Amino acid sequence: MKAEYINPFLESAKIVIEQLVQVRPLTGQLSLKDVKFVENYIWIQIGMNGQMNGDIVFGLSEEVALKMVSAMMGGFAISEIDEMSKSAISELGNMISGNASTILFNQGIRVDITPPKVIHSAQSAGFEAKQALTVPLIIDGIGNLDIQVIIA
Repeated sequence: MKAEYINPFLESAKIVIEQLVQVRPLTGQLSLKDVKFVENYIWIQIGMNGQMNGDIVFGLSEEVALKMVSAMMGGFAISEIDEMSKSAISELGNMISGNASTILFNQGIRVDITPPKVIHSAQSAGFEAKQALTVPLIIDGIGNLDIQVIIA
């Protein structure tokens, strides 16, 4: 698995998050680890097909998701993960992945992405644990967004 696979997603996530919440995320340490779906987390899974096949999974705690959605909605306080919150988080994943696929295209790598699938419980993941390249983005005042790239 090549570390450069995650760079377009990192670059895109930084741009999108900065546009949406006016905070420039810092990049944490790149690592290779097992993907484990845990409770009290929101997961956004987006499939990739083409010259790269696999999944991109964004993970954030419910607390971070609420802060992120609140920031995306101009500071309006969000207190629960409801359908609107899930939709906003899904759109965040979609925007990051869409921009990343454009970056990949500009690098000569053609990929299509699937619509985001929001996973709100480990049981509903239906996803085999695999190893992934993982990088946390540290968003000041909000928390961490984990980016995990799983290439088939």
